[in-house]
Amino acid sequence: MLQSADLTVSPAQMRRFLVSYQGLDGDTFAGPQGVLDYVARVGCIQFDPLNVVGHNQELVLQARLRGFSRDWLRDLLYTQRALFDGWDKNMSILLTRDWPCFARLRTAARQRFDRPERPAAAIFEDVRQALRERGPLCSADIEAGEAVTWSWAPTRMSRAALESLYFCGELLVARKKGTRRYYDLATRLLPATLLEAPDPHPAESAYDDWYVMRRIGAVGALWNRPGGAWLGIAGFNTARRKAAFARLEAAGQIRPVKVTGLAHPLYVRSEDVALLDGVAEREVNAAAILAPLDNLLWDRDLIASLFNFEYRWEVYKPAAERTHGYYVLPVLLGDGLVARFEPARYRPGEVLHIANWWWETGFRADDVAQAQLAAAFARFCDYLGASAITVDAALSRRCHLGFLRQG
Repeated sequence: MLQSADLTVSPAQMRRFLVSYQGLDGDTFAGPQGVLDYVARVGCIQFDPLNVVGHNQELVLQARLRGFSRDWLRDLLYTQRALFDGWDKNMSILLTRDWPCFARLRTAARQRFDRPERPAAAIFEDVRQALRERGPLCSADIEAGEAVTWSWAPTRMSRAALESLYFCGELLVARKKGTRRYYDLATRLLPATLLEAPDPHPAESAYDDWYVMRRIGAVGALWNRPGGAWLGIAGFNTARRKAAFARLEAAGQIRPVKVTGLAHPLYVRSEDVALLDGVAEREVNAAAILAPLDNLLWDRDLIASLFNFEYRWEVYKPAAERTHGYYVLPVLLGDGLVARFEPARYRPGEVLHIANWWWETGFRADDVAQAQLAAAFARFCDYLGASAITVDAALSRRCHLGFLRQG
């Protein structure tokens, strides 16, 4: 039992804990309620607009919920409003009940965007009036003037205005058509009791403590070091992070865990120590295809140290500079990341084509492993609606992919 002040575990035990914590055994979360339960556990799922074999948030959920349907997520977001599109780990999907916790982000956005010198601010009232009169609108529905500087490139003033008001909290995404967002007034979509609720963490120290707990919970365990898991927290620097860790450890809310062979301790929430203890001696029956921005992978250096799996998302690299491919997905088996593959862009009604495959050095798939991976890819095809998988014959022979449901 891991009840002492000095917790020490093996790398395998920590890997099993993370896989179980993340629900990647396929048995922890189920059905539409399972979507809410998972987001409640981890805080948010990162959103990305790229769609090769589904969007990142869908890939995250299909790895955990057997029979996952995109309709579950769409209904929770745009009909039930139990979830909303917002800002956390960059653009994310969050629990609507957490709306008050992000009040300071909306305040900062108003200070940034609602200023006379901002060109888009000149049409804010026109946008509000158009929404009041016509209901949910996208940027193409609003006539506006010249293009303005925005994000990575110039864009329509109407888009800049809508997104500014969205970050300020006046608008929410009412629905999506593909990646096109239709916005509406937040007062139409959420109850006043929620919109007017006070910030539960008005002091910076309390806010930082809440966010560190939230980000540890997003992954399951994190170390007190810089890394991708801390992205999206405005102004969150090394000093603030270290101070929050010290306060939380002193209060008994987090526990340091020494992992044999790792130079730095990992920290888990105290409430999760029982799960860490519970997976000590049992195997984790897991096989899944992971999303490129999966919560498990948020700290790539941690994954490299703990799983011996170097993973970098290379979609924004020139082709000549990529180590692997454009859109590459990791493959989980048990408590290991054993392979990665590059799918071709999938279109509904087609077969899933695997353009490339890479096994991790030293891994050999025995009959049991092949059966587990075959089942995982069968579930992946069911999620996509693909009837079969195609692989070039030479690639199939070279990588021994005969276990896939090829057609």
